[in-house]
Amino acid sequence: MSGVWIFEKNGVTRLIPNPTRESFEQNATAPGARPRVLVYLPTNQEIHSYSDLELRLTELGWSRYHNSHQPNLLQFHKSEDSAHLISLPKNFANFKSLHMYDIVVKNRSFFEVRELTP
Repeated sequence: MSGVWIFEKNGVTRLIPNPTRESFEQNATAPGARPRVLVYLPTNQEIHSYSDLELRLTELGWSRYHNSHQPNLLQFHKSEDSAHLISLPKNFANFKSLHMYDIVVKNRSFFEVRELTP
């Protein structure tokens, strides 16, 4: 079997047959994985906290959505008439590139995901 074996935090291993950089994004400690950062393009600001992100999203017309049924999520919606909803983990330490790309897709030309440079 050719490919790359990934050792998960819970001790389980899995084989990635044709590894690409994107295939490692699920496991931040995987070889070849690079940390990423969300960037607000109009000011070239890197987003390092939810307070930074909330400020920028509010400027773009998003508002906090308080959902008592999902206490582990921080959510933003565009308007009461819109189906657009951004759902993020309550803890910023769990904010992954998957969440960043969701923000980019829903706010084209305002956000970008970049690899952190050493």
